[in-house]
Amino acid sequence: MDLVYGIKDRPSIGKVFLFAVQQLLAIMAATIAVPAIVGNGLSASAALFGAGVGTIIYLIFTKSASPVFLGSSFAFIGSMFSAFGGAASITVGYWGLIIGSLMAGIVYIIIALAVKFFGVSWIDKLMPPVIIGPTVAIIGLSLSGNAIGDLMRSNIESGSSYVALICGLFTLFVTMLCSTYGSKVGKLIPFIQGILAGYILASIFAIIGHATNNPALIVINYSALSSLDFSKFSSFLSLPNFTFLLGGKDGLEGVTGTYLLTIFAAYVPVAFVVFAEHLADHKNLSAIVGVNLLENPGLTRTLLGDGVGTFISTLFGGCPNTTYGESIGCVAITRNASTVSIWGCAFLCIVFSLITPLVAFLETIPSCVMGGVCVSLYGFIAVSGLKMFQQVDLSKNSNLFVASVILITGVGGMVVKFGKVEIRTVACALILGILTNIVLSKGKKSNEKQ
Repeated sequence: MDLVYGIKDRPSIGKVFLFAVQQLLAIMAATIAVPAIVGNGLSASAALFGAGVGTIIYLIFTKSASPVFLGSSFAFIGSMFSAFGGAASITVGYWGLIIGSLMAGIVYIIIALAVKFFGVSWIDKLMPPVIIGPTVAIIGLSLSGNAIGDLMRSNIESGSSYVALICGLFTLFVTMLCSTYGSKVGKLIPFIQGILAGYILASIFAIIGHATNNPALIVINYSALSSLDFSKFSSFLSLPNFTFLLGGKDGLEGVTGTYLLTIFAAYVPVAFVVFAEHLADHKNLSAIVGVNLLENPGLTRTLLGDGVGTFISTLFGGCPNTTYGESIGCVAITRNASTVSIWGCAFLCIVFSLITPLVAFLETIPSCVMGGVCVSLYGFIAVSGLKMFQQVDLSKNSNLFVASVILITGVGGMVVKFGKVEIRTVACALILGILTNIVLSKGKKSNEKQ
């Protein structure tokens, strides 16, 4: 696709700020959702801080040559629950998060070294376009349920799902119209315009709902803002609850050999799964920006950046990181691949996490509004994946079966659990696709010889 800004382009400071805010809005919901799901003292502000630091680490390792943001990984949610579960106390759990993230980072480093010494050709053979294309599509399609669920969800229990749907669809259409018919600058920030429009509409419904005593019209929750006590300094600036501070000295006493094995079993298998997603995301991003990121900056650098960034992020926020499809979708829709925007987003995450009212405001953005944005984001990811294997010859049964297995298991939401270890949908689809391709490749070779 024709990019408005390439990877090394430097937009003006004003535009960089707008692009950074847009990236922040695109990744914010998912980044703060993980600590909210896991609970146990993890905070949204710490997750934002950790994601910002992790992304900076990634950009340093990749020499600012890969325009993607690293945010909280949903794949590790089960692993994080394991760190807090069992006979171990919650204090040990914080150290479990850090130790588990370190183990996952070591997996990335080992794979990065293998790529360094043996190249990426073995990866291309293991995962050709007929596998990577539908797998990338599944990344978007597997998230479609989340987008639709948010699209019709009110942040107030009494709020009507129909009012939420109106606000969500209004957000979606404003985003699409701004991206298609907006001014030159407007086309680059459609998400900001869409989210602001949806937020304003939801606020209008809320005002009418309060005035007419009709709670069904209220789909936005302002409690995060209304609970602030501006007579206290902490209501303006506050330090997040960093993970390495929550563990404490006493927590290390509970880290036994059995506990380490539990953490190993919870984190390491998932790290291999997330590697597959890392690869698919960078293949997808490569197609969007027109640069093979597996060669420049190279898979070794992207893996090292992801691995080290994940560990550093966990030290601060407790959540392992991963490359974000929302960020890639943002690059695709706006055609802005400038890594300066990613740097700006990373710094904004760190600054915003320290400013209490800003964190509170971000938390008040209704789920239905974010759902409207995510419909377009996830849709772009799915379509870009389908485009990646459009040149694959699907008249051959071998290719047809490989693509079919990936798409059906992915859309069907296949998840496999081994004790506390969970292999999520995208990983299941990818693994089955690889196995199918290996099994059918023998027949493919014999047919080619004939």
